[in-house]
Amino acid sequence: MARDDHKGSGRPRQSARSGARPAAASEGRPSMTYAASGVDIDAGNEAAKKLLPHVRSTYSSSVMTGTCDFGALFRLDLGGIKQPVLVSGTDGVGSKLKIAFMMQKHDTIGIDCVAMNTDDVVCSGARPLFLLDYLGVGKVKPDVVAEIVKGLAQGCRQAGCALVGGETAELPDFYGEDEYDLAGFCVGVVDKDRIIDGMSVRPGDVIVGLASSGLHSNGFSLARRVLLGQGAFRIDSYVPELGRTAGEEMLEPTRVYAKAIVEVLEQVKIKGLAHITGGGFYDNIPRCMAPSTRALIVPGTWPVPSVFDLIAQTGPVDREEMYRVFNMGIGMVAIVEPDEVLALQEGLRDRGHDSYVIGEVIAGEKGVDIAWED
Repeated sequence: MARDDHKGSGRPRQSARSGARPAAASEGRPSMTYAASGVDIDAGNEAAKKLLPHVRSTYSSSVMTGTCDFGALFRLDLGGIKQPVLVSGTDGVGSKLKIAFMMQKHDTIGIDCVAMNTDDVVCSGARPLFLLDYLGVGKVKPDVVAEIVKGLAQGCRQAGCALVGGETAELPDFYGEDEYDLAGFCVGVVDKDRIIDGMSVRPGDVIVGLASSGLHSNGFSLARRVLLGQGAFRIDSYVPELGRTAGEEMLEPTRVYAKAIVEVLEQVKIKGLAHITGGGFYDNIPRCMAPSTRALIVPGTWPVPSVFDLIAQTGPVDREEMYRVFNMGIGMVAIVEPDEVLALQEGLRDRGHDSYVIGEVIAGEKGVDIAWED
């Protein structure tokens, strides 16, 4: 694991120490060290040892270890794929990290990072193969780093992919001592003939929404300002509408859909998939639709988690803005023909995901209409 603030090798490799003797300090002046400048190589090495068991828990037979620890090696098992196409994606967790800082709880934020990456990659029909992460910290605290990577490993197991490596950079001049940033990079594979690109979507197709676990990892600048910044609640305030504290609700991990989607695709033809992240319904659903098709979404056809009603009322935030910023209880959208709906929903339910028919595809300029009740 690299612990350098300019360049280093990937996790889980530990930083090498130079065997050269340092030049003598100027007379009368103490010798400067890397640790004195804020970068602790020993702490980095300790963190690497703590996180390695979590990383290895995600390995499949495709992960090649002991060959080269400057880069991660992954053996491709194409398993009948005739024209393999690699699909890649990268994303971070965003300002949800501030909630982890405030709660001093770091063991689930890695799940968010994995979900943001693997659930993007699967929208092309690709099976996520592996993920790497980048963790920039103000100060390496081995136990905190291990907790973060524990969450990454848990998310990768949920997604069915391997956490093959990563980078941890100690950057004392960029972040506060208790701050960090976390991002990931994922690679998946799909047969060229099975790529999901939305081009076969037609009027009359059905829009099925997969239930979210709450806020997921988007809209937190607005959510924090409304729930915490206006003095409505403290991070540790118990909120009756939520049945838990504000912090616990906001830190709820993002749901990982990738593994279930990959498995269901073996039985169901899905024409379009949209991960409902930043941009909400309005910006994301059209990304998986053909020209001259439009999504008609019918509110009331799925249960909206209480946190969204709380944000809308406390803000106040108008309904159009809510549907543009948040997932509103729908973390992923799948578009299928009517005779595929039952098989899709049964397949998802068997894999632990509730889903709802939330609308249909109509003719028109690409976009989204929401059929408000009033």
